[in-house]
Amino acid sequence: MYSDLIQSLPDVLAWANLAALVIGVLAGIIVGAMPGLSATMAISVLVPFTFGLEPLVALGLMAGIYNGAMYGGAIPAVLLRIPGTPAAVATTFDGYPMAQRGEGGFALQVAVVSSAFGGVASAFALMLLAPPLSRVTLLFGPAEVFWVAVFGLCSIIFLLGGNVAKGLISACFGVFVSVVGSDPIFGNDRYTFDRLELLDGIHIVILLVGLYALPPVIDLLESPLKTENSAGDHLGTEPIWRTFPRMLRFWKTWIRSALIGIWIGILPGAGGSMAAFMSYNEARRASKTPETWGHGEPEGVAASETANNADTAAALIPALTLGIPGTAVAAIMLGGLLIHGLQPGPMLFRNNPDIVFGFMWQFLFGAILLVFLGGSLATNSFAKLLKLPRPLLGSVIIVLMLIGVYSIHGRMFDVYLMLGFGAIGYVMDKLKFPLPPVVLGLILGGFAEENLRLALRIGRGDWIVLFQNVTSLVLVALTVAVVVGPMIKKRIVKARKTEGKV
Repeated sequence: MYSDLIQSLPDVLAWANLAALVIGVLAGIIVGAMPGLSATMAISVLVPFTFGLEPLVALGLMAGIYNGAMYGGAIPAVLLRIPGTPAAVATTFDGYPMAQRGEGGFALQVAVVSSAFGGVASAFALMLLAPPLSRVTLLFGPAEVFWVAVFGLCSIIFLLGGNVAKGLISACFGVFVSVVGSDPIFGNDRYTFDRLELLDGIHIVILLVGLYALPPVIDLLESPLKTENSAGDHLGTEPIWRTFPRMLRFWKTWIRSALIGIWIGILPGAGGSMAAFMSYNEARRASKTPETWGHGEPEGVAASETANNADTAAALIPALTLGIPGTAVAAIMLGGLLIHGLQPGPMLFRNNPDIVFGFMWQFLFGAILLVFLGGSLATNSFAKLLKLPRPLLGSVIIVLMLIGVYSIHGRMFDVYLMLGFGAIGYVMDKLKFPLPPVVLGLILGGFAEENLRLALRIGRGDWIVLFQNVTSLVLVALTVAVVVGPMIKKRIVKARKTEGKV
């Protein structure tokens, strides 16, 4: 089972793949350090530029950016009390007070070492758990795969913790986009509006760039952040090899937070923010001096950063094996796999073991590179990037987006379509509609339709074929549990509140 994992290592150590990792980690740290930007946006902008690259090189860039951005968000969180990424919110609680008393350098070094530990733990979890899970999923037929897709859509809708109706609308919009184009069986035009450009459907990159990259840039241009009076000029940095012994007392927090981050990462729709807050609360509860937390306790930085980086590779466990991404970034990475002709799911491990296992190694090496690149460069150099004018940064990103989308097919129609999705994404963001269900609806919509129709053709139109074996029934039960569970929980909480008032 793990022989392919060992055999893929030499390919990962090729100079092109290592160079892609280094560039990705550095770019990710820079993006994460820009308040308002995120790994999701960075990867969505990058995907169009990976068409001409080897799949492993392209995935290495994505893995590097993901690892780097998750740490990079700690830089403005510590220096400005502005989380560079949503997952870095908990880092501000103790990181900024440390910077205020001249320990910003140490806070960032705690963050980078903790991020590396969480990333390494997450990569090992991906390596250990994904291969056996993929063996199980190889037993799935069309009916089972259809229910997996339905379960994935329901998971992302009902486990997001927000408005279920909005999540359902977002998912339906994604499914609608997935059926635009020619019918895969009969060849009929569907929702093409007599546009030849839509006959092949809507390219996933156009949707990703529009929904995820454009709205944050518009926000940057609307309200540029002010960075005066930051703590970036008074970091109090020491060499990391001197400060590392002081961090060893956090080993229990690292292990606990890594386990929490991995567990949260596997859950669809949870993400690094939830992992960071849960880890921070658990670490504070276990601390002997909880009164110091929130006033510059470095262990709080360690707890937050370990958990939000332990979420990274773990989110790809259900994504690679079942096609169910645990986070928005994982959903975009599925899009990256698709544009290189790699179908996420059970067959990925059978048809492309060298690429999928190489991708796992890249996550491990990317986490290790954080210490060498982030620990020495970020605290001294990348903090200065916070001084860049935000309108200039936003303009450069928009130009890159336009060039990247135009390069897909070499036509302006794709650019207009991307801008249209960008406007939709901006409105959805302002109205608090979740975006991950849209991406998952696009990825799983066509996948579910194809397998449903195939299963019905095998069963000669009899719908009972969808419920004929134990695996299908288990997946149906899980889907029902995902849908009904939050409703029951909500009713119980409401009933308890009512009893408390009485």
